[in-house]
Amino acid sequence: MIDLVRVSVFGLGPVGLATAVCFAAKGYRVIGVDSDPQRVRQLKEGKLAFFEPGLKELLKQSVRSKTLQVTEDYHLNAESDFSFICVGTPSNPDGSANLNYVRSVASEIGMSLRPNKKRQVVVVKSTVIPGSARRLVKPILIRKSGRKYGKNLFLCSNPEFLREGNAIHDTRMPDRIVIGSDENSAIRMLENFYLDFHGESTRTIIKTTFENAEFIKYASNSFLATKISFINCIANIAQLTPGADVRTIATGIGLDQRIGPRFLNAGLGWGGSCFPKDLKALVSLSKSLGYDPKLIEASILTNLNQRQRAVEMCKEEMGTLMGKRLAVLGLSFKPDTDDLREAVSIPLIRKLIAEGGIVSVYDPVAMPNARRMLGGTVRYSPTAEACVKGTDCCILVTEWGEFVKLQPSFFVKRMKRPLMIDGRRIYDASKFRRAGVIIRGIGLGASS
Repeated sequence: MIDLVRVSVFGLGPVGLATAVCFAAKGYRVIGVDSDPQRVRQLKEGKLAFFEPGLKELLKQSVRSKTLQVTEDYHLNAESDFSFICVGTPSNPDGSANLNYVRSVASEIGMSLRPNKKRQVVVVKSTVIPGSARRLVKPILIRKSGRKYGKNLFLCSNPEFLREGNAIHDTRMPDRIVIGSDENSAIRMLENFYLDFHGESTRTIIKTTFENAEFIKYASNSFLATKISFINCIANIAQLTPGADVRTIATGIGLDQRIGPRFLNAGLGWGGSCFPKDLKALVSLSKSLGYDPKLIEASILTNLNQRQRAVEMCKEEMGTLMGKRLAVLGLSFKPDTDDLREAVSIPLIRKLIAEGGIVSVYDPVAMPNARRMLGGTVRYSPTAEACVKGTDCCILVTEWGEFVKLQPSFFVKRMKRPLMIDGRRIYDASKFRRAGVIIRGIGLGASS
């Protein structure tokens, strides 16, 4: 391991904390800086405000071994060799990326570096629009630190590609590492750090400009979101075609090596913290440059419309939802997280309620967050069994492992009318139908 490497991580949300604890678990001395006093207190006690598999255990281990120091004091960054900016870049009302947190942290890092002259590489992991490192972060660092750039102050763009629910794995074993800078020496220093951190598991390292590195993140998320919207469009056509099933169609096209099988799972659409805001930011950037990104806008619109498919199928089967008891299994935008940001479940549930439905909900970990968003408008169930009992229809929204294991008899025995809307296509429709379940699925033709 590189001798006595010290690392600072600014912003201890899901990305920053996963980065910090993985570095600390490797043995580097890590300072985790966050401006939220309550979050800092919780982290010092080994507590998390969000759910991420494996993260809590690594946090406790790192705090206990003292390889991770959590603090509000950004001045402690002065002795670090690398400082990673991992703060959020939420959407502004017009869809553009809000870079205020990045601007603030860059200023804090710059001020922390003024007292001494130890060399430091500042690394922007936050998702920022192309040009941000060069035109925003770099000038702030130079002005606030008083240092000579390229001598004892360096800057890299190093976007993260972490999946919620897999943040630890993706930090330790990324598909690729992208490093952008205007200084080759900065790229070499960060590359050597990653070679040391990842060891034999080091993946392909792409070395490029600030702008290309920043663009790669937006382009990746936009492509994946578009891929999902594409298969959902195909699913909607297949659903109107007797005998068609989008799962078989997706398998067939996924075997084409030019396409690949991943992100071809049709369903109720994508959500979460990345795809929605990143696509909006790219649309905003594109229009500011005078280009109309119709393909990306179509992907967003397709996704918004997809959320209504479950409601439409309910009404097709039951006519009216007024007074009907409806169960919703799964609330988080994907399994293995409690994140409800842009989750399909929230607008879906609100639509069901607006149609007169009486809604019961259950999710393995997202119930506390759901209470804050839905209040007393729904019934909160302690188990999946309690959620579906006596209901007229069940809508599967999130493909949690415990739901995948449920057998047709689970629904037949407990529901008033065993009607299943499989929003993620996790069930064998023919098996469910043989058992007496009326099942509708995204992309499933009526006679399949």
